[in-house]
Formats: sequence, structure tokens, C-alpha cells
Amino acid sequence: MSSKNAPWLMPILGIAALAPAAYAANYLTAEQARAAMFPRAAFAEQPLTLTPAQTAQIQKLSGQRVLNPKVQAWRVSTGGWFLVDRVIGKHEFITFAVGVDAAGAVKGVEILDYRESYGGEVNSAAWRAQFVGKRADAPLKLGGDIRNISGATLSSKHITDGVKRLLATHAVALASA
Repeated sequence: MSSKNAPWLMPILGIAALAPAAYAANYLTAEQARAAMFPRAAFAEQPLTLTPAQTAQIQKLSGQRVLNPKVQAWRVSTGGWFLVDRVIGKHEFITFAVGVDAAGAVKGVEILDYRESYGGEVNSAAWRAQFVGKRADAPLKLGGDIRNISGATLSSKHITDGVKRLLATHAVALASA
């Protein structure tokens, strides 16, 4: 069909050309991330709703606001916890998972869903590996002990902040559970 036969089509095509392209990458499901971090383990889902006192303590310990008092958490049969959360990238949410071993250290970080149009380098294994071994008392500061990614600065910062908040959540609400 040509534009001569359908003049109404031209304005629609013009609007479509101006619309930003939608980008989304679903890297892993929570189940796949759990299996990657804790092979051969069983998981017991233990959703948690933080109390106001726990929320205040987590915010003080991490320096990060707790936006949602509901925590997606699974106890790992071999010891530790698996946590799923999300942070805002530049414009869209990034869903990520953190495995915490029985001693309270990061076992792994996985990006589950990334919805930004650029900055997906935060999913590189080398960048995520910087978190392994970090505990709630680690600085976890972008440009300090965590390397920044040029072109993904906000995603890098917010994921770093999210990991720090989840480590504080573990220390405050899960470590003694």
C-alpha cells in the first residue's frame, strides 16, 4: 500500500518514528539465578515485611531509603539467603538478585530484568563479581570499592546502593532468623 492510497498513514508513521525504541532484556528468572548462585540447594520462600523500626535501622546502616517494606526472600538449605529487589536505573526499574552466604557476605549478584535503553554493561560478570565477599559493613561506594561503568553511571550507582541496602536488610532482619 502506498502513501498515495492511504494519506492517513503518513501522520501515524511520523509519530511512530519519533517514539523512543523500547528496550528490555530479561536475563534470568529468579529460579535460574538461585540455581546459579546456590547449585544443588533447596529454597524456602520466606517473604518478609519490615517493621518501621527495622526500616529505620536498615536506612541508618545502609544510607539508603527503603522504598518497599516487603522483601522477597528465600532461605537457602545450604545456608544463606537469596533476595530479589529492584532499583530505578535512569528511567526504568532494574530487577536484581543478591545471594548472601551463611556468614553474611555476598555470594553473587545477578541482573534479572534490565529495561533501560543503554547501560546494560552492569550485567557483565566482571562488574557483578566486585560485590562477591562484601558484607553490610563494606563501604560499597561507586568509584571507591565498586568500579563505575561509563555510560551506565546511574544504573551502576543504583545497583550498588541496592546491594548495600539488601546487605543491611540481611543484617537487621534475616541474619538471626
